[in-house]
Amino acid sequence: MGYIILIIVVLIILAVVGVYNSLVRKNEMVANAMNQIGTQLQSRWDALNNLIDATKDYAKYESETLDKITKNRTGVNKNSSPADVSREENEFKSALNQFYAVAENYPDLKSSQVYKSTMDSINKYEDNVRHSRMIYNDTVTSFNRYIKSFPQNLFAGMFGYGEKDYFKNEEVSNQAPKWNS
Repeated sequence: MGYIILIIVVLIILAVVGVYNSLVRKNEMVANAMNQIGTQLQSRWDALNNLIDATKDYAKYESETLDKITKNRTGVNKNSSPADVSREENEFKSALNQFYAVAENYPDLKSSQVYKSTMDSINKYEDNVRHSRMIYNDTVTSFNRYIKSFPQNLFAGMFGYGEKDYFKNEEVSNQAPKWNS
């Protein structure tokens, strides 16, 4: 009789360890998906910075204005939330609009190959961000489904794992941005 109880206890411990390890793995997948979004957002900011640097050659006396455009960005990492990403995207759109206000005064800039290729890069990164957000939501769906399923739901809260937030489809984000060219 003692062996049966010991075997049952060992099986329960192994099941709990298995659930815990799965929770850790799935949580890391969500963090990795958020990190991928951060990488794409950083690439998009880098492209805008390159565009600003190229613009400084055309608009030397507006250099200070151009430098201020990207100074307040916050950055997104694996610990960020969808709300953090939305704030970052709003900052980027604001920075891009400020840049457009400066660039409008320089028709030579807008017709330059550097301007056009950089805007293409920004559009590419915008598509990558959108794709990364879809991957993140898919990963969150898998995680949330896992922690709501039996027997994981018995242990998820006990181990400090709760439901993750999705990216919500916002009216502003429903369409790809249209960049001036």
